[in-house]
Amino acid sequence: MRTQVIVVGAGPTGLMLAHELVLAGVSTLVLERLTEPNPQSRAGSLQPRTAEVLDLRGLLAPLVDGVPLTGLIGGHFAALPVPLDCTPWQTRYPAPVPVSQGRLEQFLEQRVIAGGGEVRRGTEVVAVSQTEHGVQVDTAAGDTLHADYLVACDGAHSTVRKHLGMAFPGQAATVRSVVADIVLTDRPVGTSEGGRHFSEMVRGANGYWTVLHPLGEGVYRFIFGSLTEPNPPRDQPVTEAETRAALHAVYGPEIDLTEIRAASRFSDASRQLTDYRTGRVFFAGDAAHIHLPVGGQGVNLGVQDAMNLGWKLAAQLTGRAPAGLLDTYQSERHPVAAGVLANTRAQGVLLNPGGAADVAALRELMTGLLRLPEVNRHLSGMVSGLDIRYDLGGVEDELVGRRMPDLDLVAAGGADRVAALSHAGRGLLLRFDEGSPATVEGWADRVDQVEVKAVEQRGAVLVRPDGHVCWAGAGESGLRAALSRWFGAPTER
Repeated sequence: MRTQVIVVGAGPTGLMLAHELVLAGVSTLVLERLTEPNPQSRAGSLQPRTAEVLDLRGLLAPLVDGVPLTGLIGGHFAALPVPLDCTPWQTRYPAPVPVSQGRLEQFLEQRVIAGGGEVRRGTEVVAVSQTEHGVQVDTAAGDTLHADYLVACDGAHSTVRKHLGMAFPGQAATVRSVVADIVLTDRPVGTSEGGRHFSEMVRGANGYWTVLHPLGEGVYRFIFGSLTEPNPPRDQPVTEAETRAALHAVYGPEIDLTEIRAASRFSDASRQLTDYRTGRVFFAGDAAHIHLPVGGQGVNLGVQDAMNLGWKLAAQLTGRAPAGLLDTYQSERHPVAAGVLANTRAQGVLLNPGGAADVAALRELMTGLLRLPEVNRHLSGMVSGLDIRYDLGGVEDELVGRRMPDLDLVAAGGADRVAALSHAGRGLLLRFDEGSPATVEGWADRVDQVEVKAVEQRGAVLVRPDGHVCWAGAGESGLRAALSRWFGAPTER
């Protein structure tokens, strides 16, 4: 069998990438080792930038399915008791959106299949090899698959990374913790089904730290770690005994464990590939970088990896990619992940319950700083991903490299939003001035041009398919160069 792209891994990163590829008409096959979706609860909400990215493709509204997005509780930095407020970042989603990772994966898989892609579950990759012209994948079932490119989105313990002998440098784990979906005999005091800030769910006592979060219908997500017991190996099964010990230590013996529905171990390991590409194989999501899962940044990071790579890989396969376009995936996304690894290590220090008085003093200091609007804005942009600005090389305009805000517009076709104009995954030229000479002539087969009738801005803005601005100006100086750089050579008349 041959396809244009094989994506290994059907998590949020792999499925978002597959969605972008099939949207662009690229034949795509997703391989997933598991026969069924992971039943364990994982990320419980989407960071604001993830919500924006999904909105760019018209995916957010059907995903939330009428759930109100007002009055939501802000995110957190190191579980400090001050909600992060993303309102200053000019976003429609100033707080995390309550959509679980499982729901996101299910929805994206349906969209990939509806778009003509294939998701093949129960398929284990046992060998990966490549030539100058393509990639070969061998499966445990004895199938041999061929593709022009392969993207490894198969998680922290990526089999593709191991088959290719890729080093995964960074910091090894120092502590391991447990996350489990459990059923309790009763509701612990102080835990309600209503929304609470994450800081209110963190407790510690008698040598344990815990987070207990209600999932509904009597099921709780229980995260815990011991401050005195040795760390079990990653693959050692989580037992009822250790879970019950942590539960009783913090909440008392009157609350007991009825059932463990799913459980796993995680660590504070922090690693990142030096290169996100080797030949015709790319890496994205946890296959490219891992970090302490704090602040809900993992899904955000992976989905944006997919959004950045998807349109570029599609352009390469359709023959429209300018020279060096695929190289910008590494130059743009590697620094972003490095920043996330740094901030999660910092949060790990602040969260360390073994630090006793010193950590408590540091947390008190940071809590005071977080109440300052400037500090809160800085950290909210960092954790949410709204502050990302790609270095596009020598461009001075403040907007270039940043995400295009989802402005309300009055265009020729009536009232609209920037996100609504981006559903097709094409480039977008917004002309805010009727007299602007800016035009996409020569690129109209891959870039849409929209005349905006009523907005305070002037001039024009060129937006890439991933929602980042790549040119802005009052005239047309530099526009053709930007169009060529990001969308390839113009089509001859």
